[in-house]
Amino acid sequence: MGRSKALLPWREGTFLSTAIATLSIHTDLVIVVGGRTADEIRPVVYANGGFLAVNPAAERGQFSSLQVGVQEVLNRGRDAAVVTLVDRPPPRSETVGLLLQSFLDKLSQGSWAVVPEYGGRHGHPIVIGREMITTILEAPSTSNAREIEHAHQSQVAYIAVDDPLVAVNIDTPEEYAELINSLGPTVKQ
Repeated sequence: MGRSKALLPWREGTFLSTAIATLSIHTDLVIVVGGRTADEIRPVVYANGGFLAVNPAAERGQFSSLQVGVQEVLNRGRDAAVVTLVDRPPPRSETVGLLLQSFLDKLSQGSWAVVPEYGGRHGHPIVIGREMITTILEAPSTSNAREIEHAHQSQVAYIAVDDPLVAVNIDTPEEYAELINSLGPTVKQ
């Protein structure tokens, strides 16, 4: 992209500030894991009521940031988390609410996680419980979240949602422009 995707303009703020605001409606704590861009995102995180955890080994990749984040969840006395990527447009608030309710409903059926699905594609955010958190923390640092999900497929519930944003991933300025154009005037650039 040539710049931090977390700070791309979105709605009335950025991907990151909108994600924090959306998650804050449904949770009592929002933890953002920063790596190489920690100093750049710090003001946005704090201005929006989030907490910043810095990945001291960000060069190890995205999975190491996930491990830092879920460890921080446990350190703060929680045993479940809503996990999302800050470099994507956040889903609608209603989607997060649906995923949280689905997680509570599926917990008694042995689910460790709930993953949204739109148009046959899995997306974010995901909701994970202590079992999945523990599995992530015990995995080798060379792992990735998809491997963990697939290794525990029977403990993951896939929930169909009517929110295309759960499956959106942008990596280029052209993809970002296409996303903005497809949504009309709801995004300030």
